[in-house]
Amino acid sequence: MTNQTTRSHTKADPSTLTLEFRHAHRLIDPAAEGVQTWHISLLADDETVARVRATRGLYWKAHNLHERIADEQSFPAVVAEQLFDAEGQFTPEYEDFVDLPGNVLVVDDLHIAAPWDDPWIVAGLTSSIIDRLTDNQYAVVLPRVSDDTEAALLTEAAVLLSAEPFSDELLIIDTSLAAPEEAAHRVREQLRSRARYDRAEFFSEDWDEEDDEGEEVLTARTRAVLHLALQQLSDKAWQEVSTLGEQPAQRSAGGLFGSLPRVTWHQDAAWRRQMARAFDDLAADCASGAEVEPRCTGEEMALHLGIARAQELTRNRPRLVQDSVAGLPENRADFDWDACSDVLFQDHDVLMLFDNSLDGIEDPQGDIPQSLGMVNLAPSDWFSAFDPEQARDPDRGFRQP
Repeated sequence: MTNQTTRSHTKADPSTLTLEFRHAHRLIDPAAEGVQTWHISLLADDETVARVRATRGLYWKAHNLHERIADEQSFPAVVAEQLFDAEGQFTPEYEDFVDLPGNVLVVDDLHIAAPWDDPWIVAGLTSSIIDRLTDNQYAVVLPRVSDDTEAALLTEAAVLLSAEPFSDELLIIDTSLAAPEEAAHRVREQLRSRARYDRAEFFSEDWDEEDDEGEEVLTARTRAVLHLALQQLSDKAWQEVSTLGEQPAQRSAGGLFGSLPRVTWHQDAAWRRQMARAFDDLAADCASGAEVEPRCTGEEMALHLGIARAQELTRNRPRLVQDSVAGLPENRADFDWDACSDVLFQDHDVLMLFDNSLDGIEDPQGDIPQSLGMVNLAPSDWFSAFDPEQARDPDRGFRQP
């Protein structure tokens, strides 16, 4: 395998990387119907640092996929010999190996410069190629080699993405299975962590969790997006306060209050106003620069929902997020919502209320809350301050819906 000890990771910041896909063919070229050759470039701050080829074979369009892929020569020709017979039909070995034999994507011909020649970077590159060029009916084929070459980086990347050995020369990722998607998620999270913390071996055995104590999770941009999320939830809550009145909430009807644990569904309008105000109080903390720390169970739930909504915004509303953080300094720890969930709470007991198998856990007279030290889980106690000295101003009033 490749010698990782010689690589410099300090400059290999994954957050600077972008991909460019290039594919061209003649409009009426019959050969282009069965096989597409994509050339993918990896750029760091507009400088090309890697190139790789992806050959996509469309079984249902090709007259003879064996001949057509073999015509590409090099590694694709090896793939063609092992997956298809001379007539272009699947070999029995290939049919037995994958769940849905059909289209193939061959990834090879990697050229990558230091310090980016790292299996996690190549795995992230490969994962993005798979995501953009396949669906759940593809076999993704990568080389299986052991010498210290760039092809070996593709082998290591394939292993990180849960590829299985098909032969001495081939590794295959079956996109119809769940394991490759789970592996791709782990790769993306590793790269995100590396980008945030500038630590090449963030998940290595030598990593000490104490190294990250004192990290500021609520960076300026994180706080701004969390503020936006809490404002949106507040608007939704106050609208439902008005429309629901004294009616019980129902999950089937949707809405914010219907998404809360079912032990809260029969609370009255006064209770819902307090819940809506919990979003307002936390949003005000975000806007003022104050410490964001839930002071009661209702605020714990509001903050959990706020973080979840903020995560949705960063994924689904990138333009809105960019407008919200315009002019604020960037930080590697921006938008680390998992860290927010870990750091901003003393515990996550309130989330146990979503587990219907734990019905009754909110009962303060029951055995479980007392034995585990859980407090204020009953809806009637949600707005009682954990620490009376940190209670909100009782005269702060309510926002008018």
